[in-house]
Amino acid sequence: MLLTRPVLLTERLRLEPLGPEHAEDLVALDGDAEVMRYLTGRARARAEVLEEWLPVMSRNAGTDGRLGYWAGLSDAGFVGWWCLNPAPDDPGDAELGYRLRREAWGCGYATEGSLALLAHGFDAVGLAHVWAQTMVVNRASRTVMERIGLVFERTWVGEWNEPLPGWEQGEVAYGLTREQWRGRP
Repeated sequence: MLLTRPVLLTERLRLEPLGPEHAEDLVALDGDAEVMRYLTGRARARAEVLEEWLPVMSRNAGTDGRLGYWAGLSDAGFVGWWCLNPAPDDPGDAELGYRLRREAWGCGYATEGSLALLAHGFDAVGLAHVWAQTMVVNRASRTVMERIGLVFERTWVGEWNEPLPGWEQGEVAYGLTREQWRGRP
């Protein structure tokens, strides 16, 4: 039986499955060069954003369709997106991701939404391990990873088609197991 991603509620956020109705929000989000600083290093054009996101918007992934992308909404509207994407070779392993509008930075939304996805992934889906990655120089994202309980796992220097400032310092991955999640204070 194929399930779908549920709506997840937190104190301030409604995380709903990302769909075509969020297209304009994604265009605005990825059209902000500062939001894309550690991803592409530049704002993305509308056509580029839609080409990437339209196929993703309504796709469920992994473990009977309960993983994928969520749009985060607050009383003020679209905050950003969060995802849990299964590893292609291990359905018990998933990558956590998030991207927020600049106006939402520093408000605790990244932490709040990420904790909701971790709870969903570990408690409802039964994932064994969740991980996230970013550039070493992206201190804000690394702080979120640490705040939600993810533990440093490794650093590596990859190859970039279009290197961004700081690429030479590498990428970092942080992770958390289901046992660590359940044993947290």
